[in-house]
Amino acid sequence: MMFDRLRQRGFQVEFHSHAEAILSQDFPTAADELESVLLETSIPIEEIIAGGGGETKNTQRLRRGLAAAGWGTATFTIEKIINGIAREAISHKMDHVRYVDQRDGSAGVVALEIEWNNKDPFYDRDLENFKRLHAEGAISVGIIVTRGRSLHDNMLELVLRFFDQRQIQSFDDLLRWGYDPTAKQRAAILKRVERAQNPITFREAFAQKFVSDKFGEATTHWRKLDDRIARGVGNPCPIVTIGLPDTIVSFGEDVENLDALIEAVAGEE
Repeated sequence: MMFDRLRQRGFQVEFHSHAEAILSQDFPTAADELESVLLETSIPIEEIIAGGGGETKNTQRLRRGLAAAGWGTATFTIEKIINGIAREAISHKMDHVRYVDQRDGSAGVVALEIEWNNKDPFYDRDLENFKRLHAEGAISVGIIVTRGRSLHDNMLELVLRFFDQRQIQSFDDLLRWGYDPTAKQRAAILKRVERAQNPITFREAFAQKFVSDKFGEATTHWRKLDDRIARGVGNPCPIVTIGLPDTIVSFGEDVENLDALIEAVAGEE
């Protein structure tokens, strides 16, 4: 079965509207390229914390890996022309596009979007773009890579594990890892820690606040994407959905690498 190595690693993979048959028959090389790049995916937990939930350096490495394999950024422009005069033009920018020569000499196209941690309406944009471009014959298959169910559901556990391993017990300890909560976030955390009834530890209060703020239900994750697929958003474009698993999160980053890692993440904000 296609993408077996990804499934063995814990990735979620689903095919819609005959996407598997099209990829296996017409784009096997592109599929192998994508699988190889995704298998190299690994995100240090320190990178997630320092990045404040934003696009991690690994996501950028994933983009560079795809670009190196020939999956470059592309903009498609659809124009309506009446009597030789352009009346309307709509442009669609795609994060990653792979052009593959077909037996008949034409170029087949696979388009891919990465939604690590965006607002979930971005799925509507991606899927509608796939639908429109497929209807115009501009792409053959659309692919979305996003946070899988296990990564989304276990994010709180991952952050708590990071706190335990690094013995983080205060805001000052957090600064060492490149994260400085806002005044509003600090107040919300301290309120939970200092309340008279059922106070919780700093690690619990911070982890809950961080995960709810940065990786909440209204962000891009598997269930939100699956809901749209079930409603038929993007039909009839052949679509592949790939969920990144919690197994890609690594712990125990070498201390010698941390300063450079945190500085690099902070520089992207």
